Amino acid sequence: MESGVRNMELKETLLSGETVFSGRLLDVRRDRIRLANGSESIREVVRHPGGVTVLPVFDDGTVLLVRQFRYPIGEALLEAPAGKLEPGEEPEAAALRELSEETGLIPGSLTPMGAILPSPGFCDEKLSLFLARDLRQADAHPDEDELLELVRMPLSELLDQIMDGSQYDAKTVAAALKAARLLGL
Repeated sequence: MESGVRNMELKETLLSGETVFSGRLLDVRRDRIRLANGSESIREVVRHPGGVTVLPVFDDGTVLLVRQFRYPIGEALLEAPAGKLEPGEEPEAAALRELSEETGLIPGSLTPMGAILPSPGFCDEKLSLFLARDLRQADAHPDEDELLELVRMPLSELLDQIMDGSQYDAKTVAAALKAARLLGL
């Protein structure tokens, strides 16, 4: 299969750009770029501070997820606890903060599981994934605009939902599959 690009460095260079929207969660840029073949194009890019996703797995093989309404898609999703990085915040600190805020859980161990780029075609968001184990319950304290329902289920059931397509939140799919591999499932 030929792609039309041979022996060239696949890199795009910024020529000019502007921020067309700046919000509290993200910024949107419109950049004029030079392609690797020398021609010019426009890229619209969502700039995001990055975030974390934490899959809490209890000793009995269950996980704790949060169900919340997601306005952009108009439905409630079952998700691993997650949130954005605050300025200067390290991913591990954000993972502990988000897990505590959304679920009240405090992990005895927090294992990094790498990172994912959910939509690199238009967004620079990078999500760091973590596996939380040896869990202790405290009080949850979600943000004012977070209305969450906590749902505990077997990890095996979550994996079945991923495979049958009924669970399709990308960060939760990635975290669950990585956790299952780490746990030898």
